[in-house]
Amino acid sequence: MNIGTQAVQIGLEWDTRTGAVSVPVYQTATFRHPGLGQSTGYDYSRSGNPTRQALEDGIARLDGAARGFAYSSGMAAIANLLLLFKSGDHIIVTEDLYGGTCRLFDKVFNQFGLSFSYVDTSDTAAVRAALQPSTKAVFVETLTNPLLKFADLPAISAICKENRLLLIADNTFLTPYLLRPLDQGADIAVYSATKYLAGHNDTVAGLVTVKAPALAERVYFHQNSVGATLGPQDSWLVIRGMKTLSVRLDRHQENAQKIATWLASHPRITKVYYPGLSEHPDHDLMKRNARGFGAMIAFEVDNHALVEQVLLKTGLISFAESLGGVESLITFPEVQTHADIPPELRARLGINNVLLRLSVGIEDAEDLIADLKQALEG
Repeated sequence: MNIGTQAVQIGLEWDTRTGAVSVPVYQTATFRHPGLGQSTGYDYSRSGNPTRQALEDGIARLDGAARGFAYSSGMAAIANLLLLFKSGDHIIVTEDLYGGTCRLFDKVFNQFGLSFSYVDTSDTAAVRAALQPSTKAVFVETLTNPLLKFADLPAISAICKENRLLLIADNTFLTPYLLRPLDQGADIAVYSATKYLAGHNDTVAGLVTVKAPALAERVYFHQNSVGATLGPQDSWLVIRGMKTLSVRLDRHQENAQKIATWLASHPRITKVYYPGLSEHPDHDLMKRNARGFGAMIAFEVDNHALVEQVLLKTGLISFAESLGGVESLITFPEVQTHADIPPELRARLGINNVLLRLSVGIEDAEDLIADLKQALEG
């Protein structure tokens, strides 16, 4: 069954008693036991809630996973996954990484004895070269934030299997609609469901999918023990958003292709990062391994003064952090989303003082282009 159809059907089978098409919001902390030593399958909402379960089952189906897990944020999801490791373990990580994930690794879990090596995970030779005796996992962003490099998951998976490593893929930018990491060798996929999955900039959530049942049991142990689970109302909002995932992403991508092409021809734009452009270094690989190119664009303007002008003069496009909602958003990674990355690493990667990141929404593409044009030329 097509993923778009599966997404629409999430939760539809849940309430067999009333036949409710929309899964109910089970806004309860606890559940009454039918008898001594008996359970309905639900005891306490931290351990399991029917609305959250509908979401977790739904994302598991979309990703072809044994189980899915819902958390209070994408960062909570990643933090829970790091509990799979112990002091002294080493993890290879995408160097062009979301700043909040970098902060979690280097300023939180580093103090508990985990170590991280940052490499270009679009370069499998670099991944192999970073291996250490203590390496236990590789953590990649399938499409990186903000420079949009694409990871060759099958090639990285081969390295991981050869060395008995876990492969964890943050697939936030692509979602299962465009790429299923578990099909390409990942053991775990993680999502900031705040973004494209929920899709409406109205809730914060994280999702995880796990391929192997035994590993899924370990992930559940930490989810239940730590308790950073997603509440039922937010679970319902994510389900509601996921039902339109395919139609939204189709429009997001259509707009992004038009805007990236226009930006590439503008005299005040010196560089455009978008894998849908044929000149992008990962264009052909992504064309083979994914169902689309996503809807994130990064671009450089010709001088720093123009950055503030664009951020403040766009009208339809909001100057705001986050991404993946129906509304278009623009941000300045060096100061906002990637401020926690060391300056020398930002400089080497190209996260500089003329780089802007655009999350393309589902508005009319010509209106968005007109908005960018007046901001750049005004």
